[in-house]
Order: sequence, then structure tokens, then C-alpha cells
Amino acid sequence: MTFYNRRPELACLGFVLAACLPASVCAQGVEGFYRGRQVTMLVASAAGGGYDVYARTFARHAVRHIPGNPAIIVKNLPGAGGVAAANALANTSEADGSVIAALTNGVAMEPLFGNVAARFDAAKLSWLGSIGKLQNVCATWQGSPVKTIEAARKRETIVAAAGATSNTAVVPRVLNAVFGTRFKVISGYDPGAGLTMALERGEAEGICGLSWSTIKASRPHWIRERRLNILVQMGIEKLSELPDVPRALDLVAEGESKQVLELILMRQEMGRPLAAPAGVPTERVAALRAAFAATMSDPDFRAEADRLQLEIDPLGAPAIENLLGRAYGAPEPIIRRAAALLDPSAHKAH
Repeated sequence: MTFYNRRPELACLGFVLAACLPASVCAQGVEGFYRGRQVTMLVASAAGGGYDVYARTFARHAVRHIPGNPAIIVKNLPGAGGVAAANALANTSEADGSVIAALTNGVAMEPLFGNVAARFDAAKLSWLGSIGKLQNVCATWQGSPVKTIEAARKRETIVAAAGATSNTAVVPRVLNAVFGTRFKVISGYDPGAGLTMALERGEAEGICGLSWSTIKASRPHWIRERRLNILVQMGIEKLSELPDVPRALDLVAEGESKQVLELILMRQEMGRPLAAPAGVPTERVAALRAAFAATMSDPDFRAEADRLQLEIDPLGAPAIENLLGRAYGAPEPIIRRAAALLDPSAHKAH
């Protein structure tokens, strides 16, 4: 656990007393609740990973913006692609505003895709916002003859991947199904340096599902020295930094396949979301959301993010709720096809 700098909240004493109190009483109540308190932040990844770095950077600055300036304790709770942390947040955490979680990008849609281990209702969580989107690309190493998505249809290309449900395994599986590419996935690599070293050592020809923001931070010389052939962008929106690289959604005709692809890519839009449990008092959720927004525009937070080469592209809680509404409102056949592509073994038919 890491600390970043109990007094019970005064209860309302009735309608008469409430009528006599100034309008600021709710704000004072929130401040009183958090003053001197420790807020636990669950992080759905191991220490030192990308999600962890973003979460800890956020925590260091958010303490200044939560009324009462509570300390924030970071507790890493990796497991099952973020499901372990989401389950803990929804089922065993106090719903009083003293626990929040930095979750993985796609975990909110695990119940939608039939993951029986996901024991939570994403629509009921108190979403606070997302620090940034995840924009994945499919790329091959500099010497590969496969330099376009068209070339990947004609020749088998070995790509490195982490676990079977990681983006690096899901993206090539989706591309093979939608575009007829011939990516051969070799999984089991460490999701950090293991993947990048697989390219440098020549063990794999490419990686599909490579986080653009992560590679900019961890291997900037790859971009500067043009060591990658970027075949396609895997995002809802196109990256301005890659104007000549096609977006996957632009390459597929209207119809079911496009709807399936869009539903899968929605998982990335949530990026690096933060949430509190369902049932947290409304005024505390509002205070946490305001603190999130204030942190995102905090010059000190932005300066540290720049030093760490973290990409900040925040989404507010309403945007997250809108994304989830669109995803959970998708037609059943689209959901079933998306679930089968994401994890054929662990997701049963929806």
C-alpha cells in the first residue's frame, strides 16, 4: 500500500433543522466526512504497470481537490483482466465514498459479453471519469515485408501477445475475422517489456493491439527512428499523429461486421476509468467527480504527466455512462459475435 497525504459525518437532524441551515451545509458535510480520513484506491493491475503509474500520478494530485484533503492509499488488486478489482469495488467495498478504483478499460463490458466471473452491474457503479483513452495500433517491425493491412491478408505474420484476452491477442483475432488477415498469435509474453523485446529479438514480426500512448512513453526512439510499420489504427477516433494510417472502422463496409468492430473498440474508449461503488451518497459522488475534473486541469498534475510521458485525454462521467448505454443497448446478435471474438473459451453465448 502507498499513502498519499474517522470522523463520522454529522447526520441530518430533521426537516426543521435543515431548513434553518445555510445552503453550504452539504458541502461542509462532505468536507467533514473526508477530513482526516484515508481513501483507498484499488488499482486493477500490478505495481509498476501502465494503469498503476496513471493511478498513482492521479492520486498524488487528487488529494488537493477532494474536500477535506483525505490521504489516498493505493492498493494493487490485479487479476482476471481487472475483474477482481471491479468485483471487490462492487461487492465488498464500503459504499460511503471511502473507496474508489482505477479500473481497466474493458472491464465494464465483461458482464455484457457473458463473463460469469464478473459479478457487478456496470451501470450501477458511480463512475468518476477516465484519465485517458487507449488507442491501439497494429504494427510490424521495420524489416517486415508486411507494411499494410492488405499485405497482412496475403502472408502469415507472427505477432506477439500477452494473455489470451489481452488486447494484443484480441486485436489480431478481430482483424483475422473481419478483414481476412493471416496473423498467427503467439501468446504468453510478459505484457510489458516481454512484448517489445519479442520484436527487438526477432521472435515475432509484429504486435497488434499495441498501445500507442504506452509505446510513445516506453520506446519513443521506435517512433523517432521509424522502426515500426503501422498497419492500422484500432480506435473509435483517428489519431491526429497518424494521419496516413487507416482506421479499421473506415476499412469495413456498413453492416454487422462494422457494428461488431465498433462494439469491441468501445472498450478502449473508456481508457483508464475511475469509479466508486453503487450507493455512495450523491453529494460525495459529486465531490469526487468535481475533484477528478479539477485534477485533470491541475497544472502540477499535467506537468508531472508530461514528465512521465503520460497521455491525458479525459472523459467525464456522463461520457462513460453514454458509452455504456450504447454498448449495453447493442442488438443481441452483435453482442454474441463480439463476445466470441473477445474470448471464445471464457465467454459463453450471451
